[in-house]
Amino acid sequence: MDMLTKKAYAKINLALDITGRREDGYHMVRMIMQTVGVYDLLTLERISNAEGTIEILAADTGKSDTPKDEISVLPLGEDNLVYKAAKVLMNRYQVTDGVRITIEKHIPIAAGLAGGSSDCAAAMKGVSELFELPISLKEMMEIGVTLGADVPYCLMGGTAISEGIGEVLTKLPAFPNCTVVLAKPGIGVSTKEAYGGYDRLEDSGAAIDHLDLDAIINLLSVGDEKSDTISRLKEKMGNVLEIVTSKNHPEILALEEAFLRNGADAA
Repeated sequence: MDMLTKKAYAKINLALDITGRREDGYHMVRMIMQTVGVYDLLTLERISNAEGTIEILAADTGKSDTPKDEISVLPLGEDNLVYKAAKVLMNRYQVTDGVRITIEKHIPIAAGLAGGSSDCAAAMKGVSELFELPISLKEMMEIGVTLGADVPYCLMGGTAISEGIGEVLTKLPAFPNCTVVLAKPGIGVSTKEAYGGYDRLEDSGAAIDHLDLDAIINLLSVGDEKSDTISRLKEKMGNVLEIVTSKNHPEILALEEAFLRNGADAA
């Protein structure tokens, strides 16, 4: 095989709660995550006798939904998670050919949709298939968590609860099939900004309303009809980091209110 294309699906958090902070600064989380139908495209091309060379390219912006100014800041060298994914697998299996990976962005950057982690996961799967590497999904997930906390989930996909620092994953019954509308204002919220703001609030002694993720899991497990399940779930879903992001970026609340006014079951 000389070329293949992989889809890197975005994910949303149906619920995100923080349960603690480790001494090394990593946050202990409980998140219920869901794959959605927005995806980046990665095209991988085999370069014969290239001594493990890795090239990362950004697709022509005319093919992308992501604004040109966002794509311009996308790292295309060794800092890119796609590069790191390819390198770790090619080194592990002593691949002597090279690979050229072209990323066609459709997942917004810095939007909490795991675009970088999903691209990383797709690159791992793509490199494995392109070079016919003898690696299992479980092994890829073990390597993936060393690259990014969301990478193991992006390798698995579907509906799942993530615990620990994101490395402990448990499959859940599928979320009811429904339409999801994503809107991203002209801002980016980095992981560092969101978690840093949360830490400052927690350290100040501010009251923080934590989520009941077990209630969501129980509702998913019941397997009711779509409309009834979503109706019962909508009051349980949420993101504890919103106490930070909505204060810093009021346009987030404005978007949510607009969705609800126009008939969304939840926002």
